[in-house]
Amino acid sequence: MKPIPVNVPKLDGNEVKYLKEAIESGWISSEGPFVNKFEQQCAERHGRKYAIAVSSGTAALKCSIDALDLSAKDEVIIPSFTIISCVTAVLESGATPILVDCDPKTFNSSPEQIISAITPRTKAIMLVHIYGLPVDADPVLQIAKERDIIVIEDAAETIGLKYKNRPCGSIGDVSTFSFYPNKHITTGEGGMVLTDDDQIAERCIGARNLCFNKSRRFRHDRIGWNFRMTNIQAAIGLAQLESLDQTISRKHWIGKQYNKLLENCPCVQLPLPETYYAKNIYWVYPLVLKNCSSMNATDVMAKLDALKIGTRPFFYPMHKQPVFHKMGLFNNQSLKNSEQLAEKGFYIPAGIGISEEEIQKVAKSLIEILNS
Repeated sequence: MKPIPVNVPKLDGNEVKYLKEAIESGWISSEGPFVNKFEQQCAERHGRKYAIAVSSGTAALKCSIDALDLSAKDEVIIPSFTIISCVTAVLESGATPILVDCDPKTFNSSPEQIISAITPRTKAIMLVHIYGLPVDADPVLQIAKERDIIVIEDAAETIGLKYKNRPCGSIGDVSTFSFYPNKHITTGEGGMVLTDDDQIAERCIGARNLCFNKSRRFRHDRIGWNFRMTNIQAAIGLAQLESLDQTISRKHWIGKQYNKLLENCPCVQLPLPETYYAKNIYWVYPLVLKNCSSMNATDVMAKLDALKIGTRPFFYPMHKQPVFHKMGLFNNQSLKNSEQLAEKGFYIPAGIGISEEEIQKVAKSLIEILNS
């Protein structure tokens, strides 16, 4: 059986044309014109004043957190069920991450969970949209505005998704994207910071380029990093942005195919097709084994791997991470939904390059494994 990777990107638009133009121009570094074009069109698409291209989604988070000028007395509320970059960016700022659990159906932290974690020390709230559905943001945005709390939106997994007809990436005081190969826009590696705030934008622009002093190069008043995006990456990103609507349509189609093929599997929870505030964009196709299954995610993934079908486990909760326990963090915290999802959750191939035949093979194989 031919291997079916968990993700296959598509580069069938203007990627080659723009790459050729970038290479022939000699502008391959971050100084090239495609960086500005990509930023401008990304900002316009998301109704933002600024879009700042960087080298990765992690870099976007780090620049965003750095721009907030947090201190040791500040707290930042973050979901436990997320990627480690969210927490490390806060820890490196000196602030304290406060972890909250998630909803077992949407995989996102609920407004109630987030709001209940607010204290007088809360300086920021990080909304992380997980696996294809956004956080129900409006209740959080309202109380954040009332209490002068900054909202950071990690929209890496929901590029092209809308929350109540507003683009994800336009919701927070500062928002971030990742352009890793499994995202709806890829530059191989890359990321973006989006904001309407002049000061946040200025600090992020400086931070991605070592914070060179404006009046004297190689003089530095702040610590910065080399988080620049190259002209070659931006050329690919611009072509990908042009194809974003087709990508989203394809993702919806993939989700619907799996929904039909797997709807009669009693021991597996399928992703919610929609909530009252958003339709699932199916960034991945996530599955959660129910209690009626004697297997855990590791068991099923191993059986699929034997059939050359790629999978990925769900996030491992931040409050259970060994590295943080060594630092004395989260040692006595228990967040049951995040823990259960880590044990029972995984996702199957759903990249936009997957064929209908491959979808059918994956679904058939999974059904046979679950029924064995």
